[in-house]
Amino acid sequence: MTARLDPASLPYRRNVGAVLFNRDGLVLVCRRADLPNAEGAAGGWQLPQGGIDEGEDPAVAVFRELEEEIGTARAAILAEHPRWLSYDLPGELVGVALGGRYRGQTQKWFALRFEGTESDIRLDRDPDPEFDAWRWTRLAELPGLAVGFKRAIYQDLAETFARFAAR
Repeated sequence: MTARLDPASLPYRRNVGAVLFNRDGLVLVCRRADLPNAEGAAGGWQLPQGGIDEGEDPAVAVFRELEEEIGTARAAILAEHPRWLSYDLPGELVGVALGGRYRGQTQKWFALRFEGTESDIRLDRDPDPEFDAWRWTRLAELPGLAVGFKRAIYQDLAETFARFAAR
């Protein structure tokens, strides 16, 4: 019998996230490549996000992550969320997800204005892409697209960054 890992013994992974608004006030969401059949299902779609390298400034990391995940960093920061937002992985993912080394993530989120064209968004630039599709959606729809353990964060983002959203 394997001993169960105590999540409280693990740290949170530092992470950044991007709420990327287009000129119409809609938000970019991407479909996880490991959930290709989740067309409308909660959890299949998420915002670009990723780890912060040791010593890296979060405002620098968010542009690096955009470049890595969606193929472009053609954006400008509109606002930074005033707090770090954290989530815990569900028990069945502790010790498995995030390399098995973290209990969840603590995230610094940014609202950004997309300054490119849709042809700049290239999910195929990464040899092992995290996403296989993308679309623009209303900010208020984010919580309904999120996997359960991230839903509270997406709700917070929808409220905090509402001033940048399409009316």
